[in-house]
Amino acid sequence: MEVTVIGAGLAGSEAALQLAKRNIKVKLYEMRPDKTTGAHKTGDCAEFVCSNSLGAFDTTNASGLLKKEMELLGGELIKIAYECKVPAGNALAIDREGFSEKVNKKILENPNITLIRKEITEIPQTPTIIASGPLTSPELAESIKKFTNNDHLYFFDAIAPIVEADSINFDIAFRQNRYNKGDADYINCPMNKEQYEKFYEILTTAPRIELKEFEKNAKFFESCLPVEVLASRGKDTLRFGPMKPVGLIDPRTEEESYAVVQLRQDNSAKTLYNIVGFQTNLKWGSQKELIHSIPGLENASILRYGVMHRNTFINSPKLLNPTLQTRAREDLFFAGQLTGTEGYTESIASGLLAGINMAKFINNVPLLMLPQITMLGALTHYITNPEHDKFQPINSNWGILEKIELPKKERKNKKLKAELLSNRSIEFLSGVIV
Repeated sequence: MEVTVIGAGLAGSEAALQLAKRNIKVKLYEMRPDKTTGAHKTGDCAEFVCSNSLGAFDTTNASGLLKKEMELLGGELIKIAYECKVPAGNALAIDREGFSEKVNKKILENPNITLIRKEITEIPQTPTIIASGPLTSPELAESIKKFTNNDHLYFFDAIAPIVEADSINFDIAFRQNRYNKGDADYINCPMNKEQYEKFYEILTTAPRIELKEFEKNAKFFESCLPVEVLASRGKDTLRFGPMKPVGLIDPRTEEESYAVVQLRQDNSAKTLYNIVGFQTNLKWGSQKELIHSIPGLENASILRYGVMHRNTFINSPKLLNPTLQTRAREDLFFAGQLTGTEGYTESIASGLLAGINMAKFINNVPLLMLPQITMLGALTHYITNPEHDKFQPINSNWGILEKIELPKKERKNKKLKAELLSNRSIEFLSGVIV
């Protein structure tokens, strides 16, 4: 039997590879580069769009535990991500071009996968995984809407600008990780109060790209807010968010600045850096003025401006089981950000689970339903919980896991709690055969 996978992004690529290694033939459809999304730049499989970071890799971090779970479950893309790792402190950041190239090669060389460059506009009536992503084409989105008999929900995702490393002024900028942990992977641009106030004035008065009529009532996802939206919440909001100076001491002055803009390595060659937390919908001319107002970036060569785009996700609590199988049709699965899992790591993980479960469905064996003591299990249970009234996308976090009891005197010990939750999941998954 053959399976159709729609979308060769992170989730679709992972799902296809999971099926292929179980000797199931896959037709993997990708509309790019013939039809673009407005956010993607290439036609490559598994292209990273917004950031090049998969988040923390330490298993005492929720995102780090999810990565470890993917390894234990035989994830393919997480292996490639570690092969393409670039320095980013405690985060797993990757050379995005190198990553996509490796995923492309693995898919094209797999005899069980046929990559077809074609847009799918109707849901096939054969076994299918829909992983078309948050930028699903309007035609396919309409088909999904008819199948689900539910309106789609929308939120916005904003992309941060990238600058050329050689154009950064290191007479002002300095390399350092927060609290000096690990190697100095981040570039920091310090600001005094006067410089910050000038920056804030430009940011809050700059013109933004006008939203289309149908986008005006859409919601932002809280963890990926445009920097101008954060700034609108108060003058010091950025200083306690992406521009917080805590733990960053300028080695030349031995002082903590009033605010700090951080840049993170974006490619293996260390020639490109993205501005951390600077997702934005400002017009490009305003972005240029804003970036050049940052000390150390006054002559920065901007290789990519920020953009903002609408993301689409289904009402998963009404439509899906925790196996990612639709309740209405047993041979149809959804995966990726279309399900309401937010984040690159979460997208890959859902593709992993959908691929495993589609294979189990094809082979007529019980599907894998992970318990809520695992991060992936808790995530899929959360997004498919029918009790949700106002469902919004979510990423991995400790709050969705099944609770663990600690002695009264240790209940505020967050590190111990994270270690115990993490160890419990790893121990369970170490015995799971997929």
